[in-house]
Amino acid sequence: MVDRRDALVLGAGIVGVSVALHLQARGLSVALIDRGEPGGETSYGNAGFIELSAIAPHPFPKGLSNLAGLALNRSPAVRSDPAFFPWIAPWLFAYWKASGDKRLPAIAAAFRTLTSHALAEHEALMHAAGAEDLLRRDGWLELCRSESQLAEADRAAEPARALGVAANKIDAGAIARMVPSLLPGFAGAIHWTDTVRVSDPGGLVRALAALFSERGGQFLKADAMRLRKEQRWRLATANGEIEAEHAVVALGPWSGDLIGRFGHYLPLAVKRGYHRHFAQVPGAELMRPVYVRDEACLIVPTRQGIRVLSGVELARRDAPPSPIQLESVVKSARKTITMGVPVEQQPWMGARPCMPDMLPVIGQAPNQRGLWFAFGHGHFGFTLGPLTGRLVAEMITGSTPLVDPQPYLPDRFRLG
Repeated sequence: MVDRRDALVLGAGIVGVSVALHLQARGLSVALIDRGEPGGETSYGNAGFIELSAIAPHPFPKGLSNLAGLALNRSPAVRSDPAFFPWIAPWLFAYWKASGDKRLPAIAAAFRTLTSHALAEHEALMHAAGAEDLLRRDGWLELCRSESQLAEADRAAEPARALGVAANKIDAGAIARMVPSLLPGFAGAIHWTDTVRVSDPGGLVRALAALFSERGGQFLKADAMRLRKEQRWRLATANGEIEAEHAVVALGPWSGDLIGRFGHYLPLAVKRGYHRHFAQVPGAELMRPVYVRDEACLIVPTRQGIRVLSGVELARRDAPPSPIQLESVVKSARKTITMGVPVEQQPWMGARPCMPDMLPVIGQAPNQRGLWFAFGHGHFGFTLGPLTGRLVAEMITGSTPLVDPQPYLPDRFRLG
């Protein structure tokens, strides 16, 4: 016997779980599908930032010469696999064009429209799940080892300040008062105070998934790649066949694999990243996030310990891990904060799903009723997950979306 639902949500990361909760709240019967546990992939491995300080979604650095710099691995923030670079180069060129002066203002405005609602949407779901204790409102410090770095960081922060973002220049003494455990050697910092964070991003997703189940939702283990279209969307799960009128693809970096089976081809690429946890040292605990400018080293206190995160790696999604970037940032981190031994045996590696225009894909697949896309958030998937869930649910149920979805619809690209 086939289990009939109103919607199947494929992917139990922060985006998929948020979609499922919002559909459920609007009266739909929903099954949440994943091959693993909720929050076990990309939603686990990020910094946990609800990023309210960014005014644009990480545009490509100006200057065509930067493409050559990426190929030669000159930047500590980005490393590319030389064998992979010819494949990713056309995507990078599209990314570079989208970051130009003609297109970036509109892209940045559409991005800020989303981020302006991000915190309120997170807070609403956290409150419902009883997970407010995970929220931290301490911002992050952009640390500079020299006066010239500090002056450059201060100049770079001016456009954000002009839009009302708090970015306070502080000296070495203020750093020492704010982060007493920091090792010496910094001339100053920019304190980005608007950003809030979650101390356990994977834990938040698990809490939201538990709320979904408590409210009568069904979480099923299955291979989303086996989705098929008959009269309705149908999938074989460990509990038997299930079908629904709507299927929402929220599979992050695996989304392209699935939609391609139905004739939809989007310019989705991945940026890989790494992290590793280290034990806090009694008396030298790190209590707020810091980022070491020009070393691409992000250090964040989490429930699991001190999380040291790398920059971007451009490599095939499923290629074996490379230790180069993480080794570099761990070396930088040990010059920044006293850390204990690694908490786990092996580093974590994940992949961010990225579109060349830096905006997520949110909306119904062109010419295919009932197939919905919710992926491609790049560096801001955790920030925008709850809002994306709301927008998808509003579109599916015919409600007026909180924000105009036009800039994020799939048909902005040529599909097929």
